[in-house]
Amino acid sequence: MSRETLAAKRYAKALFEVAAQQQKTLEVEQELKSVVEALQSDDVQKFISAPSISVSVKVDVLKKALQDKVSQPVVNTIELLIERGRADLLSDLLDSYIRIEGESLGIADATVYSTYPLSEQERETVAAQFGVLANKKIRVNNVVDKTLLGGIKVMIGDKLYDGSLAGKLERLETSFNRRAQ
Repeated sequence: MSRETLAAKRYAKALFEVAAQQQKTLEVEQELKSVVEALQSDDVQKFISAPSISVSVKVDVLKKALQDKVSQPVVNTIELLIERGRADLLSDLLDSYIRIEGESLGIADATVYSTYPLSEQERETVAAQFGVLANKKIRVNNVVDKTLLGGIKVMIGDKLYDGSLAGKLERLETSFNRRAQ
């Protein structure tokens, strides 16, 4: 694990502990996602990384931009990262926060690849079926993949459940090849 990932994990753990004390873990996750997304723009990145702009000015501008939009723990974390020159950790911080939150609350994120956008009913069905397999509450993120012939692929953490037509055909071919040998 890289030093950046370890540092991001420490910040994420501290943020999660504060959010848990305030019973706002899911809200903080959503706020953090919004902040990370907003800070990804090229203009904001140039501003944050500009050596000619003092850290105090950067912190003041970001505090004013985030004021009344996100909770104080998120503002404090962003401020701390900017002050320490670690703004590059924001994406890793978000990933680590989601992982810590999931482990603590029994939640897992599943990326579901399908040939078309899943309806809410289909998302709930996938969440229920894979929730039993993973023994967690599943949050579904649907990704449309036109390269699939049919079926779905579900990625939960580092596990891939391949229910696609291509995956089934591949397993069938492997089975036939074993028998032929």
